[in-house]
Amino acid sequence: MSGKLRGYAHRIDIAADTGRVWRAFVEPKALARWCAPGAGIKPRQGGSFRASVDRVSTIDAHIDVFDARRRLRLIHMEHDGLPGTGATLIDDFLLEADGEGSIVRLLGSGFPDDPAWDTYFLRLRAGWERALARLKVYLEKHMDKEAK
Repeated sequence: MSGKLRGYAHRIDIAADTGRVWRAFVEPKALARWCAPGAGIKPRQGGSFRASVDRVSTIDAHIDVFDARRRLRLIHMEHDGLPGTGATLIDDFLLEADGEGSIVRLLGSGFPDDPAWDTYFLRLRAGWERALARLKVYLEKHMDKEAK
Protein backbone atom coordinates (compact mmCIF):
# COMPACT_ATOMS: atom_id res chain seq x y z
CA MET A 1 0.00 0.00 0.00
CA SER A 2 1.26 3.47 -0.89
CA GLY A 3 0.37 5.16 2.40
CA LYS A 4 -1.53 7.90 0.52
CA LEU A 5 -4.95 8.89 1.75
CA ARG A 6 -7.96 10.33 -0.02
CA GLY A 7 -11.22 11.96 0.92
CA TYR A 8 -14.32 13.68 -0.38
CA ALA A 9 -16.10 16.97 0.14
CA HIS A 10 -19.78 17.69 -0.34
CA ARG A 11 -21.71 20.92 0.11
CA ILE A 12 -25.45 21.38 0.00
CA ASP A 13 -27.49 24.53 0.60
CA ILE A 14 -30.79 23.89 2.35
CA ALA A 15 -33.69 26.31 2.75
CA ALA A 16 -34.12 25.49 6.45
CA ASP A 17 -32.59 26.97 9.58
CA THR A 18 -29.69 25.19 11.29
CA GLY A 19 -31.96 24.08 14.14
CA ARG A 20 -34.09 22.00 11.78
CA VAL A 21 -31.04 20.65 9.98
CA TRP A 22 -29.43 19.69 13.29
CA ARG A 23 -32.58 17.93 14.50
CA ALA A 24 -32.67 15.93 11.24
CA PHE A 25 -29.19 14.64 12.10
CA VAL A 26 -29.66 13.93 15.81
CA GLU A 27 -33.26 12.77 16.19
CA PRO A 28 -33.24 9.02 15.50
CA LYS A 29 -36.62 8.89 13.70
CA ALA A 30 -35.72 11.85 11.49
CA LEU A 31 -32.29 10.40 10.68
CA ALA A 32 -33.89 7.12 9.59
CA ARG A 33 -36.32 8.96 7.29
CA TRP A 34 -33.77 10.86 5.20
CA CYS A 35 -30.51 8.96 5.69
CA ALA A 36 -31.35 5.27 5.69
CA PRO A 37 -33.96 2.95 7.12
CA GLY A 38 -32.62 1.53 10.35
CA ALA A 39 -30.15 4.39 10.84
CA GLY A 40 -29.53 5.15 14.48
CA ILE A 41 -27.74 7.66 16.63
CA LYS A 42 -26.95 8.18 20.29
CA PRO A 43 -26.66 11.95 19.98
CA ARG A 44 -23.89 13.14 22.27
CA GLN A 45 -20.13 13.42 22.36
CA GLY A 46 -18.94 9.86 22.88
CA GLY A 47 -22.18 8.55 21.38
CA SER A 48 -22.60 6.36 18.32
CA PHE A 49 -23.87 6.56 14.77
CA ARG A 50 -24.93 3.69 12.51
CA ALA A 51 -26.28 3.89 8.97
CA SER A 52 -26.11 2.42 5.52
CA VAL A 53 -26.04 5.51 3.31
CA ASP A 54 -25.79 3.50 0.09
CA ARG A 55 -28.08 0.70 1.33
CA VAL A 56 -25.14 -1.73 1.12
CA SER A 57 -22.15 -0.50 3.14
CA THR A 58 -22.76 0.07 6.83
CA ILE A 59 -21.06 2.82 8.78
CA ASP A 60 -20.51 2.20 12.48
CA ALA A 61 -18.99 5.29 14.02
CA HIS A 62 -18.07 6.96 17.28
CA ILE A 63 -19.21 10.58 17.72
CA ASP A 64 -16.04 12.45 18.45
CA VAL A 65 -17.35 16.05 18.17
CA PHE A 66 -20.93 17.03 19.01
CA ASP A 67 -21.35 20.81 18.81
CA ALA A 68 -25.10 21.55 18.60
CA ARG A 69 -26.20 23.20 15.37
CA ARG A 70 -22.59 23.49 14.20
CA ARG A 71 -20.63 20.26 13.92
CA LEU A 72 -20.94 16.48 14.08
CA ARG A 73 -17.76 14.48 13.53
CA LEU A 74 -17.86 10.71 13.12
CA ILE A 75 -14.88 8.42 13.48
CA HIS A 76 -15.55 5.15 11.69
CA MET A 77 -15.00 1.91 13.54
CA GLU A 78 -13.09 -0.88 11.78
CA HIS A 79 -15.01 -2.36 8.90
CA ASP A 80 -15.19 -6.12 8.34
CA GLY A 81 -14.01 -7.20 4.93
CA LEU A 82 -11.55 -4.35 4.50
CA PRO A 83 -7.83 -4.64 5.15
CA GLY A 84 -6.60 -3.21 8.42
CA THR A 85 -4.44 -0.16 7.81
CA GLY A 86 -4.49 1.79 11.03
CA ALA A 87 -6.15 4.63 9.05
CA THR A 88 -8.64 6.83 10.84
CA LEU A 89 -11.72 7.32 8.67
CA ILE A 90 -13.66 10.49 9.43
CA ASP A 91 -16.91 12.08 8.29
CA ASP A 92 -17.09 15.67 9.53
CA PHE A 93 -20.41 17.51 9.10
CA LEU A 94 -20.24 21.29 9.40
CA LEU A 95 -23.40 23.41 9.56
CA GLU A 96 -23.46 27.12 8.87
CA ALA A 97 -26.36 29.58 8.86
CA ASP A 98 -26.80 31.38 5.55
CA GLY A 99 -29.55 33.95 5.77
CA GLU A 100 -32.69 31.98 6.51
CA GLY A 101 -31.14 28.78 5.22
CA SER A 102 -28.19 26.57 6.02
CA ILE A 103 -25.05 25.31 4.37
CA VAL A 104 -24.11 21.72 5.17
CA ARG A 105 -20.58 20.63 4.39
CA LEU A 106 -19.33 17.08 4.69
CA LEU A 107 -15.60 16.39 4.69
CA GLY A 108 -14.68 12.73 4.52
CA SER A 109 -11.03 11.88 5.08
CA GLY A 110 -8.51 9.18 5.91
CA PHE A 111 -9.49 6.64 3.25
CA PRO A 112 -6.51 4.63 1.99
CA ASP A 113 -5.71 5.19 -1.69
CA ASP A 114 -5.52 1.48 -2.32
CA PRO A 115 -7.50 -0.70 -4.77
CA ALA A 116 -8.77 -2.83 -1.88
CA TRP A 117 -10.59 0.26 -0.58
CA ASP A 118 -11.93 1.58 -3.90
CA THR A 119 -15.41 0.07 -3.75
CA TYR A 120 -16.05 1.12 -0.14
CA PHE A 121 -14.69 4.62 -0.72
CA LEU A 122 -16.70 5.19 -3.90
CA ARG A 123 -19.90 3.80 -2.38
CA LEU A 124 -19.56 5.98 0.68
CA ARG A 125 -18.71 9.11 -1.31
CA ALA A 126 -21.67 8.65 -3.67
CA GLY A 127 -23.95 7.43 -0.86
CA TRP A 128 -23.38 10.56 1.21
CA GLU A 129 -23.97 12.75 -1.84
CA ARG A 130 -27.37 11.11 -2.40
CA ALA A 131 -28.20 11.13 1.32
CA LEU A 132 -27.54 14.87 1.55
CA ALA A 133 -29.81 15.41 -1.46
CA ARG A 134 -32.52 13.45 0.40
CA LEU A 135 -31.91 15.63 3.49
CA LYS A 136 -32.51 18.75 1.37
CA VAL A 137 -35.81 17.39 0.04
CA TYR A 138 -36.84 16.13 3.49
CA LEU A 139 -36.42 19.58 5.01
CA GLU A 140 -37.48 21.80 2.11
CA LYS A 141 -40.68 19.78 1.59
CA HIS A 142 -41.29 20.04 5.37
CA MET A 143 -41.43 16.28 5.74
CA ASP A 144 -39.87 16.72 9.19
CA LYS A 145 -43.03 18.52 10.31
CA GLU A 146 -45.30 15.82 8.85
CA ALA A 147 -43.51 13.13 10.87
CA LYS A 148 -44.40 14.67 14.23
